[in-house]
Amino acid sequence: MKFGPVRVRSLFRGARRAPLLCDPHLTYLTHLIHLAILVLALLFASAQAQEFKFQSVGARIGFPAENTSNHFRQAEAFLYYNLWRWNLSTSTNWWLQSRMDLSAGWLGQHGDNSFVGTLGPTLELDRAAFPLSLEVGFSPTYISRYTFGPTSLGSNAQFTSHVGLNWDVTSRLRLGYRFEHMSNGGIAHPNPGFNVHVFSVGYLF
Repeated sequence: MKFGPVRVRSLFRGARRAPLLCDPHLTYLTHLIHLAILVLALLFASAQAQEFKFQSVGARIGFPAENTSNHFRQAEAFLYYNLWRWNLSTSTNWWLQSRMDLSAGWLGQHGDNSFVGTLGPTLELDRAAFPLSLEVGFSPTYISRYTFGPTSLGSNAQFTSHVGLNWDVTSRLRLGYRFEHMSNGGIAHPNPGFNVHVFSVGYLF
């Protein structure tokens, strides 16, 4: 029986090395956005102002971002609820708004249909009296089926991350665009993931 370096090396010689990247469709984007939201929340732990109220309600529709997105489409209703709000700069009046996003709707591909629901945090960067705002978010996602013809998403549990741009046309009407990525984050195999362009219209409370 050997306990030296030779023995230790032999234990790991046959070990199979896991691939660093589980899928090529921005799998790590989900984790990076989640981490960024967490870090920003810690950096601004002492909120300068709070605005706990419903922000908006509306609908959005998504189309495949590229051919490798397996032609997934989606349509859903959403409801946003504002949480903490921070004044990043009193001189320029930049604000960082946190909120909780809830959505429910349809996800489909080539006649195969599924319910899709999301719930998760979003951070929105805006400036007072300026109609445009940027946002980034991450939402744990549930789909009622994960097999669509020859395509398998691996699990009913998915993760949706996005970056987006909003335009407040009036004090009550908001139009939005977001680039959205959905995958199971490597918790199941296979994990193809897919990207969609999402357009939305919302009513601001």
